Amino acid sequence: MHLTASKRAAITLALGATCALAVQGLALPSAHAAAPAPSHVTAKTSPVTAAEAAVARGLAASLAEPGWRGRVRAAALGSAQVDLAPLAARGSAPAGLAAAVTAADRKIAAAKGLGAQTGSLLRVRLGADSMKAALTPDTVPLVAVAADDDSGAAVTAYDSAGHAHTLSARQAPEQPVYVVDVDVDKAAAAGLQEVGKAFHQAGLNAPAATATAATAATGGYWTTKVDSVHLNDDEEPWILGNAEIFSVVSGFGFDGKVRVDTVDMPYLDNDGTTYYPNQILVNWSNYKYNLADVVMMEDDGDTNYATLAKALADALLTITDQGAYIPLVDAILAAIPSSWYTNDADYVDSWYTLAQSSSGQLNGARGNGRMTVSPYFVQQF
Repeated sequence: MHLTASKRAAITLALGATCALAVQGLALPSAHAAAPAPSHVTAKTSPVTAAEAAVARGLAASLAEPGWRGRVRAAALGSAQVDLAPLAARGSAPAGLAAAVTAADRKIAAAKGLGAQTGSLLRVRLGADSMKAALTPDTVPLVAVAADDDSGAAVTAYDSAGHAHTLSARQAPEQPVYVVDVDVDKAAAAGLQEVGKAFHQAGLNAPAATATAATAATGGYWTTKVDSVHLNDDEEPWILGNAEIFSVVSGFGFDGKVRVDTVDMPYLDNDGTTYYPNQILVNWSNYKYNLADVVMMEDDGDTNYATLAKALADALLTITDQGAYIPLVDAILAAIPSSWYTNDADYVDSWYTLAQSSSGQLNGARGNGRMTVSPYFVQQF
């Protein structure tokens, strides 16, 4: 999805193009500016992007071998995104590629605050459907990385000879380009679990005894259900592909502390499309007041969920119940470092003062999204 979900720490990775292969030349349109591929990572490059770039250079070099290139082509044409680890682990893959991908997966998991048990995260895909016709068996595609700056005008892609080429980020080239990216669906699911654990440890989402008793007394609980959701803004380059949308729901728990719950919205694949998820957004039995806030964010691949959880917990734990509802959207947005608004945990939109009785269309404060919601009672068995 091209929707606008920290770190920006300097890092240098030594994965490199580990494939020792005989390379072949690549005829490219003259509009492509070629240069030797950089051997280092700049201070502004995120750890995730650095790992992706190292693998992209290695994969680009490996495509010089026709047999292996054909297997990658078949995989890319057969699936919207291909898990790189098992693809590189096949016996036909060039020596060293599988080890490089595995090492990069570990580095990416660590950079995103995820455990090693997360498994493979790197994926490869064709940059755009318009490139399929040009992806013939004799074509040697370029390999690029999903950019770490959604406002960038240029994309760097690598060829099998080790040269870097500058492409437009706004217009997909005719030359086929493979894009190395993070599986944000998998990363977000694992990341939100880590966020939930961190919030639980901080006392920000523990079930309150009062809420449990109230649910038992009424035979269920009231919720707010998302009947439909629509996001407008699409400011990201073609190369970024899908993003993962999630919402941070906040209010006050019965213990007087701020309560925060995360809601994954993996179905939001495209801007300009209305989705009808019938998804529970707010469980009102967890909240003291009849008001809550929603902040919608997205992860393009770089989000460090451990850092996100800590930043939110540190900010929200300082807010106490004053006997009346206090809007929390501003506190949540203020807790997020400004650098995260560029292709990390991007701020999509926010909804203030959502009530249990809220129904109908609710427009986001940013004007980027709208939701149709309705009250929904969840009965106990």
